[in-house]
Amino acid sequence: MVRFLNKKKPGNLLEMTPILNGGFRIEQDGGKSFLIVPRTTFIEKIAIKVFKQAKEHRYLLDELGHCVLDSCNGEKTVAEIAEMLSSRFGETAEPVLPRLVKFLEILDTNSIVTLQGAG
Repeated sequence: MVRFLNKKKPGNLLEMTPILNGGFRIEQDGGKSFLIVPRTTFIEKIAIKVFKQAKEHRYLLDELGHCVLDSCNGEKTVAEIAEMLSSRFGETAEPVLPRLVKFLEILDTNSIVTLQGAG
């Protein structure tokens, strides 16, 4: 896990701190959690105006996803998030680390979170 998502700088993933990028947010609606992803590209803006489409995408989150994204505030490392998930959800979250790594990889690939190195 020395070189993970950030191809420019090697680092230990467990020591990295995920931060939710600007424009993305979490909303609660009727007891459900949603990740709100704004549509900001030129083509999307045209589609919004011409075809009267939504200005943002809403993705339903399960409890684990909501808990992880809520922790992506720059204060907790990946190791601390994994430990929190393990203690809060127990067997439901197992295997914690591989699932967390894959989820963060997807978020990083889609520029939803940024992983900052330790220090």
